[in-house]
Amino acid sequence: MNSVDFSRIEVGDRLPELSINITAKLITGAAIASRDYQNVHHDQDAARALGSPNIFMNILTTNGFVGRYVTDWTGPSGVLKTVSIRLGSPNYPGNPMVMNGEVVSKDDTDRSVKLKVTGKNTIGDHVIGDVVVRLV
Repeated sequence: MNSVDFSRIEVGDRLPELSINITAKLITGAAIASRDYQNVHHDQDAARALGSPNIFMNILTTNGFVGRYVTDWTGPSGVLKTVSIRLGSPNYPGNPMVMNGEVVSKDDTDRSVKLKVTGKNTIGDHVIGDVVVRLV
């Protein structure tokens, strides 16, 4: 895997788009892996009883996807410094999430880059976040 070249990064650069297929197995497996046993992440009947049309992804999984998206772009030289996300529309099975990102600032003193990251599905913005990544 190649690393992104810090000297070639410019404010306004766009990260490559990433589409993630959201499945019931992904939602359930990731919730269990993150020790989130709330029934809305694995029990469709329980989710519906609470007013949701289906099970939905938990915030820990979303946070993981944001981190993965950024480090896939940076390669092994990227070290996440901060990840700050806000959730919006739920991620339901069968509704892919498309992630995009943009460089909003660059700090030469510590070789860090601030990114605006979004993950959208057909309902709307699932996640909006600010990520600072340092390139070592």
